[in-house]
Amino acid sequence: MITLNSTNKVISKKIRIGRGIGSGKGKTSGRGVKGQKSRSGVAIKSFEGGQMPLYRRLPKRGFNSLNKIKIAKINLEKIQNFINKKKINSSEIINIILLKKLKIINKNSQQLKILGNGEIKTKISIEADLISESAKKKLEKVGGSILVKKKQ
Repeated sequence: MITLNSTNKVISKKIRIGRGIGSGKGKTSGRGVKGQKSRSGVAIKSFEGGQMPLYRRLPKRGFNSLNKIKIAKINLEKIQNFINKKKINSSEIINIILLKKLKIINKNSQQLKILGNGEIKTKISIEADLISESAKKKLEKVGGSILVKKKQ
């Protein structure tokens, strides 16, 4: 039923579903007859009307290993910046425990790798699991010491 309000705007009544055959939406409440979709609480997830669903159209990709070793990578440039900012003391040994304590690397990291990007000007001693060739050369050039841990 259509009515007018005080400002002459049309107001149409809300359709009351399932309220008798005279309403036009009685008995099956506009759901047709029988079947899964006529029942309440049913939503067919990812059903696209017979079209191949998106999750089946896309290719399967990748693999996540459960026992992957998380390696923290840090460049010499970053170490030099922390020494300049006096966050790292150049006289102490720089290792994974110190870097975790200073929150420079992630606490979940299991190994430390030193990369050779940037320049290092300070003589430092580093204890790491892995080191790149360029980082090794740059540290030796400055006179720093490197202790590479043996793999278990």
